[in-house]
Amino acid sequence: MDTPAQSPDTHRRRVATAAALASAVEWYDYFVFGIAAALVLGKLYFPSGSSSAGVLAAFATFAVGFLARPVGGIIAGQLGDKHGRKPMLVLALTLMGLATTGIGLLPTYETIGIAAPVLLVLLRVVQGIAVGAQWGGAMLMATEYAPEGKRGLYGSLVQLGVPIGVVTANTVFLVAGAVTNDTTFAAWGWRVPFFVGFLVLALAWYIHNRVEETPEFRKAEQTLAAQEKSEPRSPLRTILREHLGTVFLAGGSFAVNTATFYIIITGVLDYATRELDMKRSAVLTVSLCVSITQLALIPAAAALSDRIGRLRIYAAGAVGLLVWAIPMFLLIDTKSLLWLAVGTFVTSCFLSIMYGPQAALFAELFTAEMRYTGASLGYQIAAVFGGGLAPFVMVLLLEATGTSMAVSGYIIGLAVIALLSIRILSARAAARDSVQAEGTEAGAEAEGTTDADATATADDEAGAKPEAKADALD
Repeated sequence: MDTPAQSPDTHRRRVATAAALASAVEWYDYFVFGIAAALVLGKLYFPSGSSSAGVLAAFATFAVGFLARPVGGIIAGQLGDKHGRKPMLVLALTLMGLATTGIGLLPTYETIGIAAPVLLVLLRVVQGIAVGAQWGGAMLMATEYAPEGKRGLYGSLVQLGVPIGVVTANTVFLVAGAVTNDTTFAAWGWRVPFFVGFLVLALAWYIHNRVEETPEFRKAEQTLAAQEKSEPRSPLRTILREHLGTVFLAGGSFAVNTATFYIIITGVLDYATRELDMKRSAVLTVSLCVSITQLALIPAAAALSDRIGRLRIYAAGAVGLLVWAIPMFLLIDTKSLLWLAVGTFVTSCFLSIMYGPQAALFAELFTAEMRYTGASLGYQIAAVFGGGLAPFVMVLLLEATGTSMAVSGYIIGLAVIALLSIRILSARAAARDSVQAEGTEAGAEAEGTTDADATATADDEAGAKPEAKADALD
C-alpha cells in the first residue's frame, strides 16, 4: 500500500504510469497475435491448399478476439462500477498474460490436429475478454485521477499503450526474424514474442499492491452503498434502458478509427507481403516507424482537446480519414516502400488526432456510477464492427474485386458514420447546455444571485451531468 507521507502529485504520477504500462503490455500481447496471423498462423494452424484461405482463417481467429471484447467490457464494467476499477484491471492483466503465454506454447495442427486451431480460438477469446476488461479500467484509473483541466492529456497516456504495443510487438518480431531463417522462424521464432507476455503478471502484482482506487469511485461508493440497500443496482441495466443511444453513438464515432488502424498494421502487412511481394522485414519496419510518431501526436491532440473541446479535434481526425482513404491505397499500390511509408504515416496522423481525446470523451459521456460499463461498451462495439472485422473484410474485398479501392470505400463508409455520430453527440451537448443555462438563469433571478454566481453554478452542474459538456461543432 502507499505510504501516508506520499504526496497526491506523486501518487497521481504513479497511477498514470501504471495505467499507461497496463495498456501498453495488454496491447502488446493483443497485437502480437495480429502480426503472427498475418505472417505464420494460417500455415501452422489452418493448413489449406490456398494461401488466401489460410490467411482468412487466421484473420477470422483474430476477429474472434474482438467478438469477445464486449463480453469482457460488460463483465468488468458491471463489477468495476460496483467494486472498483483496480481489481478489474488486475484481473484483466492476469488473464492476458496467461492466454498470451499459452498461445506461445500451443502445438501446431501437424502435432495435435484439429485440437490446435480449437485451442488457438479459445485462447484468443480469453485475450479478447481480457483487453475488453482492461481498457475501461486503465482509462478510468488515469482520467479519474487527472488534475482539473487535464483529463484529455491524462487519458491519452492510456491511449499511448496502442502505439507502444505496436512498436514493441513489431520490434520483437523483427528481432525474431533477424536471428532466424524462414524455416526456424516458422518452427519456433514466431513463438518468442508471445513469451514476453508473461511479464504482464508482474505488472498485475504491482498494481494490486502499490496503486489505490480512484478518488471519483471512492466518492461514488457512498452513493452506491445507499442505493444497494434500497434497491439492487445494475449499471448494465441502467445503460441499456437510459443511455443505449449514447453507447451506439460512441461506437459509431470510433469504428472508422479502429478499423483503419487494424487495416494499416495487420491488413496492409498481409497485402504488401503476399500480394505486392514486398519484404516482410521492410514492411514491419515501416509499421514500427509510423507507430513511433503516434507517441508524440496522441498526447498533443489530447492536450489540444483540453483547450478547445473534444469533439472538434475528434471530428477533424474523422474528416482526414475520409479524405485520405483513396490516396493511401494509391500510394501503397505503387509497391514503393517510401510511398507505403507516406501513405500509412498520414493515415496514422489522422488516427492519432482522433485517438488522443477519445478516452476523456468517452469517460465524460457517463457518470462515475456507470462510467466503466458505458465507456467500455461504446469502445468495444466499435472494436467488434470496426477493428475485429477490418483485416478479414479487407481480404474479402480484395479477393472479390481485385482492387484496393474497395477497401478505401469501406473506410469512407465508416468515416461517414463517424461524422454523423459526432454531429448528433454535438447537437445533444449544445441542447443540453442551453437547457442548463436557462434553468440556471431562472434560478438565479428567483434567488437574487449575481450573473457571476449563476455562471459558476451552471459550470458545476454541467460537469456533474451524465453526458459530456462537449463542444458544439460550427
